[in-house]
Amino acid sequence: MKFGPIDTAQAEGAVLAHSIALPSGRLRKGLRLEPAHLAELRAEGIDSIIVAQLASGDVDENTAAAQVAQAVLAAHPHLTMSRAFTGRVNLLADGPGVAQLDVSALEALNAVHPMITLATVPPFQQMAAGGMVATIKIISYAVAQSDLTAACDAGRGAIRLVPPQIKDATLIITEIDGGAGDKGKKAIADRLSALDVDLKKVVMVPHEVTALRDAIAVADTALTLILTGSATSDIDDVAPQALRAAGGEVSHFGMPVDPGNLLFLGQMGDTPVIGLPGCARSPALNGADWVLSRVICGIEVSPRDIARMGVGGLLKEIATRPQPRRG
Repeated sequence: MKFGPIDTAQAEGAVLAHSIALPSGRLRKGLRLEPAHLAELRAEGIDSIIVAQLASGDVDENTAAAQVAQAVLAAHPHLTMSRAFTGRVNLLADGPGVAQLDVSALEALNAVHPMITLATVPPFQQMAAGGMVATIKIISYAVAQSDLTAACDAGRGAIRLVPPQIKDATLIITEIDGGAGDKGKKAIADRLSALDVDLKKVVMVPHEVTALRDAIAVADTALTLILTGSATSDIDDVAPQALRAAGGEVSHFGMPVDPGNLLFLGQMGDTPVIGLPGCARSPALNGADWVLSRVICGIEVSPRDIARMGVGGLLKEIATRPQPRRG
C-alpha cells in the first residue's frame, strides 16, 4: 500500500485518508474515490489530497478485519461477528458464558504486523449476552495478503465462549448467634441468575459440623454453595470438615485474590462444592466470582489455576468488609 499526497485528478480508486468538508457534504476518510468525488474536489480548488493506494496483493481494511474474525472464531458457536466498518469487527457473546482464549495464539497474531490488531477481554472473563469479547481493528486502509494470511493462521480458533453447563444450585448458609443470617442470599442468587443458573434451594443450618454435613449430603442440585456464618479459617474448620464427613473431598483451600482469600473448593461425588468467602455477601467482584463462573461453565479449576489468579487478583476493596486491608 502506498500512502501520501497525490494529484486529485489521479486519485480515482484510491482511499481518502482524511475527511474533507465540501458544500454538498463531507467526504469521509476511508471513502473509495470515484470520478464524481474528484470532480467536486477539483471544483472547490482542491488539486492535491492524501490517499492510500492499494497495491496488487493488498486487502482492504474491512475485508481483512472480517477474515481475521472468521479465523479466530473458526467453527466455535456462541459468538457473533459484527459487520465490518472502518476496518473493525467486534465479536459479541450470544448469551452468558466465560471467554476462553488461547493467549499464545493471540499474541502470535498480534505480532505478525502492527497494522493487524486484536484486543480481547481478560482470559476467563464472565460475559453477558451481547457483551464484547474481542475487537479486531485493521489500522491501515489495507494490509498485504501475506501478512493477513499469517495472522489468520496464527490465531485460528483462538477465541471461544463457553456457555453455562450447570442449571441449578443449592445454597447452604450456616448460622451463628449475632451473625449475618441469610444476608447475601440475593447477591448470590443474582450471580447465579447472570449465568442462567436457578438457585433452587436455600437451606439454613447451625454452624456445626453435623448439621452442615447432613445438609450437604441431601443436596440434590448440580452445584452446592456453602456460606458460613463464621469465616472458614483453616482446611479443618467447620465447613471443610463437614464436606469430608458427608463423603466429599476438599481439593483446595485459600486463594491469592483479595477480596476472596477464604474460598475453598471441593466436590461431593460428581457435584462441585464451593465454600464461599464472606465477601460473597456483597455484589462486588471478588475471587469467588472467578471460580464460580468457571465451575458453572464446566471449566476445570485446579490448584494451579487458583495460584495463577494472584497476578491481577488485587481487586477493589469492599466498603462493608469487616476486616479491610488497611486495618
